[in-house]
Amino acid sequence: MPDQIPQKMSAQCAPRSGGPEVFEKREVPVPQPSSAQLLVRTEATGVNFIETYQRSGVYDVEYPFIPGSEAVGTVVHAGSATTHAKVGDRIATSTARQTYAEYFVVEDERAVTLPEGLDPREAACLPLQGVTAHYLVRSTYPVSASDTVLFHAGAGGVGGLAVQMMKNLGATVIATVSTDEKESIARAHGADHVVRYEGFGAAVRELTDGRGVDVVYDSVGRTTFEESLSTLKPRGMAVLFGGASGQVPPFDLQRLNSLGSLFVTRPSIGDYLRDRRELEWRMNDLFEDVLAGRLKTSLDTTFLLEEATEAHRYLEARKTRGKVLLVPDSLG
Repeated sequence: MPDQIPQKMSAQCAPRSGGPEVFEKREVPVPQPSSAQLLVRTEATGVNFIETYQRSGVYDVEYPFIPGSEAVGTVVHAGSATTHAKVGDRIATSTARQTYAEYFVVEDERAVTLPEGLDPREAACLPLQGVTAHYLVRSTYPVSASDTVLFHAGAGGVGGLAVQMMKNLGATVIATVSTDEKESIARAHGADHVVRYEGFGAAVRELTDGRGVDVVYDSVGRTTFEESLSTLKPRGMAVLFGGASGQVPPFDLQRLNSLGSLFVTRPSIGDYLRDRRELEWRMNDLFEDVLAGRLKTSLDTTFLLEEATEAHRYLEARKTRGKVLLVPDSLG
């Protein structure tokens, strides 16, 4: 690699499982990319719930552990077999490794080059939450202008982006939230109606004159799922894409019949990013919409890389109103 690339870098490392306080700042070797990989200088990295599970030991990882998979940065070295990005390009990805660091490596095949004029911190809000919103709205259930939609957590990172996308398509959107502050956020994203979780089924039936909605998107899970089914029209679809309140227990499929021949699906992002073409389609759609002003990213707050402990505490306290980013200390 070029001589100007340092041999060592700063990273946030969990030497063992535990709470957010286990993070330590460590000097570690800059990773060596393979011929098919890019070495990228980090500009912003997304903080996601999966990393709290990895740090705490809920998910099995090898310690010492440097978290992170979602990031934006500038390519400083491109392997000899790379074809999509070159040195000097800014890229975004959700499938890198160890991005809680000043440099990271990623497969060239899984990184998308940012267009000119797109702020890197805006771009860092998109690889996971933006792509999730895109596949939910464009593919899992292709929303159209004739649809009425219920979206849980309409003020969250995915919800804020999805509500905007659905309004751009002309749909009628009902969002659920937990507080007055989050109601204001959901309305600012364009939601036509905003209701609280308590009694949301009855509220949706009233708003739709008893007809129900075409699709409900549910990332809350255990505490909302049964009531979510009750909001659907005959042949409507429930899209369960998370379990913030816990996982939905097994249920009798005959209920789908008795409630109106309903559909239920449990998608995950990997199955909607099956190849390079699909990755570029989703990411470039998002980039274009942000640059055109059709989509506003939901950046909540940023922490310095050395503040990973505080970032995880913030996430686990469920204070977030959008994306949380870590940025290297030199860029903070």
